[in-house]
Amino acid sequence: MSEIEIDYPLVWDADVLHKPYEIIDNPILNRQNLFESNVRSYPRRIPIVPNKAKGIYIKDISGKVFIDCLAGAGTMALGHNHEYIKEAMISLINSDHPIHCLDLATEIKDQFVTDVFNILPENFKRTATIQFCSPSGADAIEAALKLAKIVTGRSNILSFHGGFHGMTHGALSITGNLSPKKGISNLMSGVMQLPYPYHYRCPFGIGGHEAEEISLHYIDNILSDPESGITLPAAIILEIVQGEGGVISASKFWLQGIRKIATKYNILLIIDEVQTGIGRTGKMFAFEHAQISPDILVLSKAIGGGLPLAVLLFDKKIDKWASGAHTGTFRGNQLAMKAGSATLEFILKEDILSHVRNVSEYFNERLIYLKSLFPVIGDVRGKGLMLGLEIVNIADDPNNLGSYPGNKELSRIIQQECLKRGLIVELGGRNSSVIRFLPPLIITKDQIDDVLNILHDSIKVSISKK
Repeated sequence: MSEIEIDYPLVWDADVLHKPYEIIDNPILNRQNLFESNVRSYPRRIPIVPNKAKGIYIKDISGKVFIDCLAGAGTMALGHNHEYIKEAMISLINSDHPIHCLDLATEIKDQFVTDVFNILPENFKRTATIQFCSPSGADAIEAALKLAKIVTGRSNILSFHGGFHGMTHGALSITGNLSPKKGISNLMSGVMQLPYPYHYRCPFGIGGHEAEEISLHYIDNILSDPESGITLPAAIILEIVQGEGGVISASKFWLQGIRKIATKYNILLIIDEVQTGIGRTGKMFAFEHAQISPDILVLSKAIGGGLPLAVLLFDKKIDKWASGAHTGTFRGNQLAMKAGSATLEFILKEDILSHVRNVSEYFNERLIYLKSLFPVIGDVRGKGLMLGLEIVNIADDPNNLGSYPGNKELSRIIQQECLKRGLIVELGGRNSSVIRFLPPLIITKDQIDDVLNILHDSIKVSISKK
């Protein structure tokens, strides 16, 4: 389907979009600042107090309406309070079905597992098994790392610059961002960070296909060279599209090369689809674009229909866990499984994947046009409805590829101007210079026009402020 009809009324008038207003303090924000730990992050950049939400819209207690292009960091695949998901959850609650079941078998869980297996590529599904983890992507990453070490008997892990895999101890160790690692001693040993194909800021200073060939040759060489100092790892872990790292998408060629290297050296390939999974890139899983299969697939966020849930999927032949070797009290979240099943059912029934491919092409083309208007947009990139603009400092000198340094300050101003005009976006990438778009998958072309009109005005005003 090319457009999705919103078959329910909005709970407010959205005619105040585009009109700037000043975000002011309120008692709830003040109490949050008073009582909540310094670790809080989003309220510092998005100081609003939501109290209603529907579809792609959020309304805060002041009455201001926002288009939500963050969507719970990609969690809300079908947007806020989607009727199909609400009805499924309400029916479960009204049935007096147990909500908390540890890892006991239930009809809800059985249906969810069936639904998950129905969306797996056939060659992966044939031999797959599923593991329920504590309900966060980070815990599933921890489980994947442990399983890889158990199966291979090795200890090293290869990960990539710009990768983000979570904030728990092991997940943080393999994450590229240095900031959250400061002051934390004894992170997981045996981690080697490798260059990721980032063509706008190529780590090899070359860019393009040649850089990907060099990357693959380099990785193969460190694994085969008896003098490289690198013992064979248990796993290679990567994101098909790096989200927090700046919306950087790997090519089919490079991903197929990584798959071949992993197979050649009997290394398990862990693909982290916590953010890209369940339709975000226009296919159910991002790895399908490259026509490869992971050894271990990590899913969370959208798989729970907006509620906490995380799972691993992997070949039964590597299911070397002892009973209870990786547990978690809330791995039996029945409400999340019910919401997850409803989400998957709706995505298939309404052909949301085709819709994502259609509207994302339109979104991307409009962003490229915006780039032609504003030289401060250095790059437009991404896949599906996971898109990004890299904001640059054109007053500085470009590198040998013609790429200007990132402009963290201007990116922050643009984000705030967007918020004033009713658009929620997030920042990411090197020095937080990438404006990221993760709207609900149900967004329409007309709504994308609203997003881009706000973005245009916000960039224009931000440049004048600088």
